[in-house]
Amino acid sequence: MSRPMNITIKTPEEVEKMRVAGKLAAEVLEFIEPHIQIGITTNQLDKLCHDFMVNEQKVIPAPLNYKGFPKSICTSVNHQVCHGIPSEKTLKNGDIINIDITVIKNGYHGDTSKMFMLGTPSIQSKRLVDICQKALFEGIKQVKPGAHIGDIGHAVQKHAESHGYSIVKEYCGHGIGKKFHEDPQIVHYGKPGDGVEIKQGMTFTIEPMLNIGKRHVKVLPDKWTVVTKDRKHSAQWEHTIYVTDDGCEILTLRAEEK
Repeated sequence: MSRPMNITIKTPEEVEKMRVAGKLAAEVLEFIEPHIQIGITTNQLDKLCHDFMVNEQKVIPAPLNYKGFPKSICTSVNHQVCHGIPSEKTLKNGDIINIDITVIKNGYHGDTSKMFMLGTPSIQSKRLVDICQKALFEGIKQVKPGAHIGDIGHAVQKHAESHGYSIVKEYCGHGIGKKFHEDPQIVHYGKPGDGVEIKQGMTFTIEPMLNIGKRHVKVLPDKWTVVTKDRKHSAQWEHTIYVTDDGCEILTLRAEEK
């Protein structure tokens, strides 16, 4: 038996709060970018983001203590797929890192992530990062009332697989609002016309994870960090989306993307 869906349709007032939260989440990624340098630790990045969120933005870092997660951001390096815990590990030349930010402002969540490349990444890594970002936007292009969740997944999958990348299937996008994770789940593979119909007022994340190697992943003993089983690199990008009456609005758009 599958459980009934509990999809929240946001009121205009709620959407305005989501806009604020989304903008603040995007600003954290813009703030941290200059600090992502060879030799810095992911713990230092976490502390910088935490202090900026709490002291400057006056927001709550959503990951901190969420189901026991110990830090304020997720940092997933190289073959780490998602949910990487910041540590004393230093970043080195050629590393790729996903920084995943979720803030809570006035009770509403804004959730976004971006890939960064250190020094001179390999051609293979750079291509993975670029194709993953394009796959995210291919998915976003499908979002409008009357479309289906499967349309998003199909567009992401088609773009990724046409360039030879595999898609992680165990983790997906999700509805978002007052709760960090709401219905529906947004999987990054599928068939056009499948799944829940998209309606105006829905807010959800799209956050594809692409692997250079096989799609298979495992969770490390820390119970959080997800890695590729073949240890090949993985990339992820994420935006929070609001469904408008004729398309969608990206609530976490950064200045560089406008």
